[in-house]
Amino acid sequence: MAKMIRYDLRCRQGHDFDSWFSSSSGFETLRAAGHLSCPICGGTEIDKALMAPALGRAAELPGPAPAGAATPAEGPEGAQAAITPAQRATLIAELRARIEANSDYVGLSFATEARRMHAGDIPGRPIHGEAHPDEARQLIEDGIPVAPLPFIPTRRQN
Repeated sequence: MAKMIRYDLRCRQGHDFDSWFSSSSGFETLRAAGHLSCPICGGTEIDKALMAPALGRAAELPGPAPAGAATPAEGPEGAQAAITPAQRATLIAELRARIEANSDYVGLSFATEARRMHAGDIPGRPIHGEAHPDEARQLIEDGIPVAPLPFIPTRRQN
């Protein structure tokens, strides 16, 4: 199985989000081509945010933050930008509405459609859908710009 790297990212407007890449050079290639965008504002000027290194299993255990640990992401003026669960739910609902209004749902054909558009076999258009994790990983490794959505597609909800 290919290893993936997760980067904390920040757009020019100060919105923080994360995404997975096949490598550091994969991130740089997608960024240089303008294929990265902020899921909140759609901005394409994206940089890596300051990240703490992954320290392994012990660092994943829940518990109080050590004294002097980093606080939640700060906005452009240094003000705290912590998001409450209610605010997060609202942002995700707004993102869902925006994506569903401005893209075509292609269901389980997502990987095939994305690959065909990238190859120029069909006209490009905004799409969203579903892909098996192995399919998504392969799209990223092949340099095809995709991103996971933080919600289950409406057509899949009961």
